[in-house]
Amino acid sequence: MTNAKNNSELRTAMGELQPYFFRAAWISLVASLLVLAPTGYMLEVYERVVNSRSHMTLWMLTLLVLAAFVLMEVLDWSRSQLMHQASVALDRSLSERLFNAIFEAQGKRIAGGNAQPMNDFRTLREFINTPVLIACMEAPVSLVFLLLIFAINPILGWSSVFAALIQTLIAWLNQRSTQPPLLEANRSAVAAQQYADNSLRNAQVIQAMGMLPDIHRRWMEKQRAFLGQQAQASDAGGAFQAGAKFVQNTTSSMLLGLGAWLMLRNELNGGSAMMIIASILGGRVLAPLVQIVTQWQAVVNVRQAWGRLDQLLLALPLRPVGMALPAPQGHLTVESIVASAPGSQVAILKNIAFSLQPGEALVVVGPSASGKTTLARLLVGVWPAASGKVRLDGVDVFAWNKAELGPHVGYLPQGVELFEGSLADNIARFGDIDMTKVEAAARAIGLHEAILAMPQGYDSPIGPDGSLLSGGQRQRVGLARAIYGGPKLVVLDEPNSSLDEAGDAALASAITQLKLGGSTLVIMTHRDSVLAVADKLLVLQDGQTRAFGPKEEVLAALAKAKAQAQAGGASPSQAAS
Repeated sequence: MTNAKNNSELRTAMGELQPYFFRAAWISLVASLLVLAPTGYMLEVYERVVNSRSHMTLWMLTLLVLAAFVLMEVLDWSRSQLMHQASVALDRSLSERLFNAIFEAQGKRIAGGNAQPMNDFRTLREFINTPVLIACMEAPVSLVFLLLIFAINPILGWSSVFAALIQTLIAWLNQRSTQPPLLEANRSAVAAQQYADNSLRNAQVIQAMGMLPDIHRRWMEKQRAFLGQQAQASDAGGAFQAGAKFVQNTTSSMLLGLGAWLMLRNELNGGSAMMIIASILGGRVLAPLVQIVTQWQAVVNVRQAWGRLDQLLLALPLRPVGMALPAPQGHLTVESIVASAPGSQVAILKNIAFSLQPGEALVVVGPSASGKTTLARLLVGVWPAASGKVRLDGVDVFAWNKAELGPHVGYLPQGVELFEGSLADNIARFGDIDMTKVEAAARAIGLHEAILAMPQGYDSPIGPDGSLLSGGQRQRVGLARAIYGGPKLVVLDEPNSSLDEAGDAALASAITQLKLGGSTLVIMTHRDSVLAVADKLLVLQDGQTRAFGPKEEVLAALAKAKAQAQAGGASPSQAAS
């Protein structure tokens, strides 16, 4: 636990903000002392101006208190600016790291691979400039006020201490009674939001099949759970907030009454005015505690956000930046890999091994759930292998810096994901657009003419998730993105699932061009239209290699196995094994 705390990137980042917090604390000290200016003004008016009837004294005192008010506002503005700068510094320090961690978490299928960490980070940034943190900075001034009360009379001082203890007890009881329902309410809110987001992504399916009433019912169940837990916490918190304010107001009146009693006994140091000062100081002593109790939900929220962010960053430690590697040539080696989905112990791939030379194309076939998609993810380094390695030019693909390796890799996942922007943006991978390369990629998969027919050509927007394109167009844009720039390793998972005959022909032509350019290709498919351009064939079944080798040899072996199976009554897969 100690090592985890010491290695916490959040703690390190917050530690770098100490200069901002120290300056803000000094400003809070001065600003809190200036709060006494109106009290001083009132006393001076009653004692000096009323007795002397001097207009000049009144004007000077008024100018002084106005100057104090102006200074208070300037200090408050300066503190707010400091806290804003601190939040910007925190964002600058962690935003990129967190953004990358979210994508890594999504790739590894672990908690945090969604928008929640960004919401948590916003909660943490916004907390820096909340009244709770300001109240903590003003708390030391409360000790100064308490010492002044003791100087007026110890009875008043101990009365203030007693009130502060009651206020502390209220804060503790508030924390104990509201934190559990608030934690559950926040979890329920996150679950409800994620359920709504997932439903919106499948809105067409839900509407087409009349699923909306049932989906709405389930969402309402989650929403009601969240609202019920929030109401429970709100009811308890409201009672404690009222109690905290009651103690603060009662303390001020109690100190005024005690001050009057002590004055009648001639035991009040400083004269009758001190009972008013003690009453005001007593309220100021309790003000930070009242603020913390009132804003306790913000404290609970930021503690939860901190815990989730810390857990995410500890689970995905920052990888050291290694030495820059030369551009790969395309020598792909798969070394007896065993792999499962992240977070699972069930092996999907078992002892898969093969190698490819630059310019070779491997077609991977097999029934559903045979491990083709898992193999594709391992080849491009988004999933780790439990044992064995995937190497490109002898370097572990998973460990290779993706920002460095990425331009040399092309990948088309089974579910094509496009991003809001123009066609050119998506094909060029949202980097600097080289129109020569963009058009070459589009021509290679037969998309160039269709793009030119659009009103804005390559600048045409595609909408969120490519919603303005047809299924076939999205597949082709994804293919163009994968082959953009002629990457040395190209992995295509079901690249022709949404293509027509013309699209199949364009895909085969693109694969041929890439091979001539020295690219190594691995294509997972259920269709045999790309077999004509394949050099090698890998047959997977139940995560194991059933056949691998040159295409003609494997096809001949499969045909022979099929014939034997038909003659002997066994299944082709049994015969192949």
